[in-house]
Amino acid sequence: MAKKIDKFSYKKKSAWDVFNKVQIKKIFTFTDEYKSFLNNAKTEREAIKEIKKYANKFNKKIYLNKNSCAAIIVKGEKSISEGLRIVISHVDSPRLDLKQVPLFEDSDSNIALFETHYYGGIKKFQWLTIPLSLHGIIIKKDGSKIHFSIGENEKDPVFQVPDILPHLSHEIQDTKKMNEAIKGESLDIIIGSIPVKDAEKDKIKKAILKKLNDDYGIIEEDFISAELEAVPAFKARDIGFDNSLIGSYGQDDRSSVFCSLKSIIELKKPKYTAISLFVDKEEIGSEGTTSAQSASFLRSIIKDIDPKADIDSVMLKSKVISADVDAAITPNYTEVFELKNSASLGYGVTMSKFTGHGGKYSANDASAEYVSEIRTLLNKMKIPWQTGELGKVDKGGGGTVAKYYSRLGMEVIDLGPPVMSMHSPFEVTSKVDIYSAYLAYKSFQEN
Repeated sequence: MAKKIDKFSYKKKSAWDVFNKVQIKKIFTFTDEYKSFLNNAKTEREAIKEIKKYANKFNKKIYLNKNSCAAIIVKGEKSISEGLRIVISHVDSPRLDLKQVPLFEDSDSNIALFETHYYGGIKKFQWLTIPLSLHGIIIKKDGSKIHFSIGENEKDPVFQVPDILPHLSHEIQDTKKMNEAIKGESLDIIIGSIPVKDAEKDKIKKAILKKLNDDYGIIEEDFISAELEAVPAFKARDIGFDNSLIGSYGQDDRSSVFCSLKSIIELKKPKYTAISLFVDKEEIGSEGTTSAQSASFLRSIIKDIDPKADIDSVMLKSKVISADVDAAITPNYTEVFELKNSASLGYGVTMSKFTGHGGKYSANDASAEYVSEIRTLLNKMKIPWQTGELGKVDKGGGGTVAKYYSRLGMEVIDLGPPVMSMHSPFEVTSKVDIYSAYLAYKSFQEN
């Protein structure tokens, strides 16, 4: 039997009880738009494309860093020499990437497949047998670009990673540890089975290549200069008889992305210059030119806002919310959570003073003064909030982009909605937590 969760006074009230009927109606309208965003932004490139659409529609200043990193700016009343108010979130999510030479034919099973390399932290077994869609770009031999999206429309075909039937799985799966039963190299995607005529070998592979060439003008070598991602083909859906929850792929961290986006486009004239920053590669350690570790993008933005600005001084006076999700207490697995210090669905946005693992390794640890400042703001604006940690001290852990911005001298804290079944193909959030995150980011940037 699960332990009763001991909640402090600030957590005793469900976030649903904080809002009146009119506000709850707004929550459902807001999250309907959020679900559409999730359906249209299944990859980091698609997320940036949607962000750009919002910025253009509401006449907001947007900066783009290549194709998977962006920032929207609203200038404040004060000079940027007095600091910025930054909300930073990441647009990437765990998935299956195609290898550079992906296509092969398995003559024993009589099918053609794509080989993949999984991206980010996944439970491999969760990606077997579910319908997958393919998204991304292919740069052809002549330099032209093909935008690829197949599997989202009802008339599109979908793809699948096959699994062994339970009648034959005892020796090769059932008796092994869960993380050993499915190998990364076995996450191959079924893509076809009709052979081409009059070929001596690789008949199905050749048929697939002919189909791709006829439809897209692609040759096999073009896969070398491609970014193709396999993601779940299903849409964002309401969960529960009361429609209070959302199930969808990519809510880590596109829930925070959407809330930060809505905050900045609605911002008029804040005290301090506000930035909503959207970065890539968080799920693989924030490596690369479009990640949070690459500070040159932010530096170039500051320089563009004020060419005379002392960039280091601006950073030292800036305050940041790392808009990222936290783990929601999960039924049947409560033993890995420290219940007094873990987040629950439906109690509002989650504030995490620190992240990391073990003895707070690889963490940002916000100062008591900054925690107090954010806590006071949330209470003043009557925004439901709770504290959170990623499980018990020695049970696991994880990191966010917060530590990279704290290294630049900024005050940083993690603040985002809790997520159940995180990193799965169908993550779960509460609508009231999503809305609370939006209100929190907006209040922070307006202040």
